[in-house]
Amino acid sequence: MTEIPLQIIELEHHNYHILIEGNFDDDTISCWIIDTGASKTVLDLNLSQYYETIESDNEDDYQSAGINQGMMETSVGVIPKLCFGELVINNQKVALIDLNHVNEIYQKYTKHRIAGLLGGDILMQYKCLIDYEQKIIGFKIS
Repeated sequence: MTEIPLQIIELEHHNYHILIEGNFDDDTISCWIIDTGASKTVLDLNLSQYYETIESDNEDDYQSAGINQGMMETSVGVIPKLCFGELVINNQKVALIDLNHVNEIYQKYTKHRIAGLLGGDILMQYKCLIDYEQKIIGFKIS
């Protein structure tokens, strides 16, 4: 199990988001929200240099429902390489959504720019464990 430090951000009183830093294939640092309620991983479609758009093999898989926004149109992409510490994820399929609204909120409270949301697909695949007290997330690498 590889352990990665977490940042727990309080956006408003008792409103927490869990962040993790990763790296794209060119070693650019990226900031990700750990979203245990999202079934799929999401990448900001404005980061076009880090993904390749593909045809979806199942359109319903990558429809995205936002709590405040209803259904959002998404497209599908593949990130060639994404790293979290020792974990290297190759050819990760992601939903592509404009995250400008998320980043506008974050600019009010923190310096972080959000690249995406790590969803249940990655969290389950790597049997992630979140330790809030130690502020770490563990990824099981096979």
